[in-house]
Amino acid sequence: MLAETKISIARIQNFLLTDHQQKTETCYLLVNQRNFKHKFPGVELKNISVKWSPSIQEEVLRDVSFSADVGELVGVVGSAGSGKSTLLQVILKEIEPIRGSVDVEMNISYAPQEPWIFSGSIRQNILFGEKFKESRYLKVLRVCALERDLSVFPFGDNTLVGERGVMLSGGQKARIGLARAVYRNAEIYLLDDPLSAVDAHVADHIFNECILKFLRKKCVVLVTHQVHFLRNATKIYFLRNRRVVRGDSSELFEGLEEKLKANSDEVALEESQPSNYSSQLEVKEDEGGGINSYKSYASAGGKWMTCFVFVLFILVQLLSNIVDGLVTLWVNFRQDSFNLCPQLYRFFTDEDYLSMYAIVLIVFVFACHGTVWVFVKYCKRASRNLHNNLLSKVVEGSMTFFNNHSSGRIINRFSKDMGMIDEFIPVTSMEVTTEILSTVGASVVVIIVNYWMVIPTLVLCFTSYVYFKIFQHTIKKIRRVEGIRRSPVFTHLAASMQGLSVIRASKAQEILQKEFNDHQNRHTSSYYLYQALYFAFAFWTQLTCCIYIVVLIYSLLYFENVTVGGNVGLMITQTMVLTTLVQYGMKLLGDLDAQMVSTERVVEYTDVTPETDEGTVIPAPTWPNAGKITFDRVSMRYSLDKQWVLKNVSVGIYPGEKIGIVGRTGAGKSSLISVLFRLFDFEGTASIDGVDTKSVPMSTLRSRISIIPQEPVLFLGTVRKNLDPFDEFPDREVWSVLEDVGLMKMVTGLQSGLDSLVSEGGSNFSVGEKQLLCLPQLTWIWKRTK
Repeated sequence: MLAETKISIARIQNFLLTDHQQKTETCYLLVNQRNFKHKFPGVELKNISVKWSPSIQEEVLRDVSFSADVGELVGVVGSAGSGKSTLLQVILKEIEPIRGSVDVEMNISYAPQEPWIFSGSIRQNILFGEKFKESRYLKVLRVCALERDLSVFPFGDNTLVGERGVMLSGGQKARIGLARAVYRNAEIYLLDDPLSAVDAHVADHIFNECILKFLRKKCVVLVTHQVHFLRNATKIYFLRNRRVVRGDSSELFEGLEEKLKANSDEVALEESQPSNYSSQLEVKEDEGGGINSYKSYASAGGKWMTCFVFVLFILVQLLSNIVDGLVTLWVNFRQDSFNLCPQLYRFFTDEDYLSMYAIVLIVFVFACHGTVWVFVKYCKRASRNLHNNLLSKVVEGSMTFFNNHSSGRIINRFSKDMGMIDEFIPVTSMEVTTEILSTVGASVVVIIVNYWMVIPTLVLCFTSYVYFKIFQHTIKKIRRVEGIRRSPVFTHLAASMQGLSVIRASKAQEILQKEFNDHQNRHTSSYYLYQALYFAFAFWTQLTCCIYIVVLIYSLLYFENVTVGGNVGLMITQTMVLTTLVQYGMKLLGDLDAQMVSTERVVEYTDVTPETDEGTVIPAPTWPNAGKITFDRVSMRYSLDKQWVLKNVSVGIYPGEKIGIVGRTGAGKSSLISVLFRLFDFEGTASIDGVDTKSVPMSTLRSRISIIPQEPVLFLGTVRKNLDPFDEFPDREVWSVLEDVGLMKMVTGLQSGLDSLVSEGGSNFSVGEKQLLCLPQLTWIWKRTK
């Protein structure tokens, strides 16, 4: 315990000693005194150079100068990974430049490229701590093209979005993130590519109504790849080769053709689909757990192994009682008390008793060590089986399961609950078993020595049992509440870490801290209540044990046959042990029953419905070689209680075709991809090269097709592990593929090349770079099937 405490304190100390973000005081002179002419721009960067980390030699930005002022629309363009988002992070003071100066003279509002949506309602995500002003709020919904979406949600802007906004499409999340930034009354608005996740019509509406009109008197810094929107920009900054090249609108479009053309107004806009997320409260019925938790744990350890371990514990307890009995016989022998069994003492000497005592004691010691060793093996086996079963069931779970369960709850199972099973249940269960058997042994000894003590002993056991049932019934609910209230702490912390830039830009740190403190206090209060209940239980149990000891002492005074020295000593020692065992054993049994809630919660997740995989057809190694895709009357919904996302879709895509899928956000574009990967059950037929995807095993199907997702994901590890996770190709082929997809220069520019580390979620790469790093997966599929 002390060692773990020391380690924990050291971790906390290291965390508290980390560098803090430098707080900067914003000058409000130019904001409050608008009748004065601006002497300095709202944002000014002078010859800054930026590195992601001091250990990285290459600079992300070099000698960059930038300025923007109120009333200006400033465009920032450049290729993927050129440093556009990094430039905004410098303005936000999230990244400290190694050279140069950063001056920000006004309030900032920020909409990141990857929208940050926290668990709550749509209105809460937009307001984000700001006061509700109905006129401004309604205007923001209109200019951000959210009115139509809210009209089809079941509860309008009070609809819960779920963790990370899982009920929303990519475009809806982008527009809600933009609405949050726009609703906040600031002077400077940093918009990181907010138009890329929406269709052309919505993008035009947002640009014209929101950026050009609603924010016309503000300073707007717009990062975008859609250069046709920048015709109205006051000035444009190109990021190229880690440097900035400034130009005006005419220079930008000189010699370039429009890359995007607006579609006709007659294009029908699909209605946004309602939520595919159902927030389920983490509530467990009172009838759950109990004996079923013990059965599940015993089953994980092995039924025969459970019986064997229990027999070993009984054997150890018998040896313990024999040791105590030998001492009693020896003491009586020394007092020449042969009343009980004179024939026995006639044939034994002190040396005989000493030899028997030594032999039994040695056997007892070895039996204890052997039992503990077997029990540890048993607990490791049970813990490993429970963990492996939990992991396999969660990994094989359907997408509906992940939509209905927050990451905090899942992490809770693998961290706190599995930690309880690994560390606490083995120790507590061994102590409980020992205490119960010792209590039975001590009770039997006391009753044998003085059979009149059978009544007080039964009363003691019955009273303690009543106390325990009251304690158990209450403490189990408290422990379950404690577990339920722990998950929001994890979820809130994870969400806050993901949205740090938005939180700081919105100056909402105190709001998030208050919410975290509320979650933490609710969790701590349940744990404190558990401790208070334990002390109350200990008080009443100890009071009952004291009464039992008084009864025992009076029995020694009134019954002459138990006044023999050995018997008196045995009764007193066993009674003291018995009272201690009853008090401590009942507490341990309550702890074990409460800890078994963790087993119950883990076993609950092992009942997760896995993905339906009835595929038995193994296609040829070259499948799919042509790429003909056919959807025949395909209908899909995310769960049985939800509306259809796709209805009787029939379409054919032929080899060599390049197909574009368009539609309003939430219209079902990504749902078509979900059908190909069989992420959700669907009706109808989807075939690739004439092979029904339902007939192909999922592992085979998903290994033969690939995708660059709307929100690219990189895993913690190295670049090579992300490109070739199963180590199927040598470095020569990996570099060849990188050259084919145009990533050779980018990867060679990394400090360690293929062995460069990828942070959690790929946070050390831009969104564009993450999408590019998904390209080699397409090439692997092509090489396998060509």
